[in-house]
Amino acid sequence: MIEGKAGVGAATDSTGVFLIPKVAPGICRLIVSCLGYKGTVSSEYMISAGTPLIEIELAEDSNALDEVTVTPSVFRRTTESPVSLRVIGLQDMEKNPGSNRDVSRIVRSYPGVSFSPIGYRNDLIVRGGGPAENRFYMDGIEIPNINHFSTQGASGGPVSIVNADLIREINFYTGAFPANRSGALSAVLDFSLRDGDPDKQTFKGTLGASEISLSGSGHFNKRTTYLFSIRQSYLQLLFKMLGLPFLPNYIDGQVKIKSHLSDSDELTFLALAGIDKMKLNTDEKGEDAEYLLSYLPQINQETFTVGASYRHYAGHHTQSIYLSHNYLNNRNVKYRNNDESSEDNLTLRLRSVEQKTSLRAENRSYLNQWTLREGVEASYSQYTNRTLQRLYQAQAEVSDYKTDLGIWSWGLFVSADYTSPDKRFTSSIGVRSDASDYGTMSRMWKQISPRLSLAMPLTNNGL
Repeated sequence: MIEGKAGVGAATDSTGVFLIPKVAPGICRLIVSCLGYKGTVSSEYMISAGTPLIEIELAEDSNALDEVTVTPSVFRRTTESPVSLRVIGLQDMEKNPGSNRDVSRIVRSYPGVSFSPIGYRNDLIVRGGGPAENRFYMDGIEIPNINHFSTQGASGGPVSIVNADLIREINFYTGAFPANRSGALSAVLDFSLRDGDPDKQTFKGTLGASEISLSGSGHFNKRTTYLFSIRQSYLQLLFKMLGLPFLPNYIDGQVKIKSHLSDSDELTFLALAGIDKMKLNTDEKGEDAEYLLSYLPQINQETFTVGASYRHYAGHHTQSIYLSHNYLNNRNVKYRNNDESSEDNLTLRLRSVEQKTSLRAENRSYLNQWTLREGVEASYSQYTNRTLQRLYQAQAEVSDYKTDLGIWSWGLFVSADYTSPDKRFTSSIGVRSDASDYGTMSRMWKQISPRLSLAMPLTNNGL
């Protein structure tokens, strides 16, 4: 049934296929119920001339022997995170004023979220935390940063790398983080991408305010689908026409390939990449332009994340394995008076590289009123930096900074969720422990993060 439209719905056949005729174009959600399964409300879908692929997973419920009633709510809650969770759907992305479909700009309007005083950046400050305390995940794969021209060690940048056309929904946690999300102190943005279309090949071209893009959705065969996006900015042309002293340019791409290896096994490949370049417009004259040109460096930055996930469905149990690698290469160069004719004019040459390889394994078991989760993960992070800088104090000095740091880290987590037979009382308890070979962090029992949540409505309407 379509949410908010009483009587507008349909029943599926034995394969899950259904037809709801004469649905007006727009954004809507589906209320789904089935005997023997827990009812749910779907993600938001855009209804247009092309019928979208709708995939909804239902969890078994051995106690649901009578008719099921599902009541939609503005705020979606989970047993593990009954508070501090906001689900960002198509409605928020398409109709949020001034956000330009940029996720970081959308969440800035939420309570408890502020942003950098530098207005053009997407640094998120959640509940007084720092920009480095946020974590990003996409279909279970960790993404170090979701912005172009990112600042190392922070979460910001002026433009998002993620194309909103590929997003199904986003879970935005500002607290009560799931136990399988490590390293988060302020917030977690958990992206879920759409799947490719198994029936037809579709392509979409977009001319935006700052870039041109091409996206597509389709299939290779009956079991394997794809989703992709490529974007190229033309900001450098606009900035040059406006007479600005810096000319930014970026390119990004995304791809998702999902294959159903069998009825109980699926494999997903994910890749996200961005290339950023900022040149100086030395032809621009004027006091303000000359001041900016005197200290702005040329910036070249490349970042990418590749990952794969394998999921096995075994009755009441689901096993998942995630393997990923992310990379960031940041280079800044500055010459005195922007004169590159001689190395004697060099005032800054920086190259900083970060990369991380992660492996995570999880198991989820549905046992009547209980849901159990357990998992382990390990990662290796490497950071190298070579900075040559000419400093002008009492006399000119040259600083030559070098570092090469590698860190192994590992962790484990376990949690249990309980829902009473009448669905009124829910509780979740869990614990997570992390360690690394850096300093004195190798003893896991000294880095323990317990989790506990209890929820029970005081009235019959769920409040």
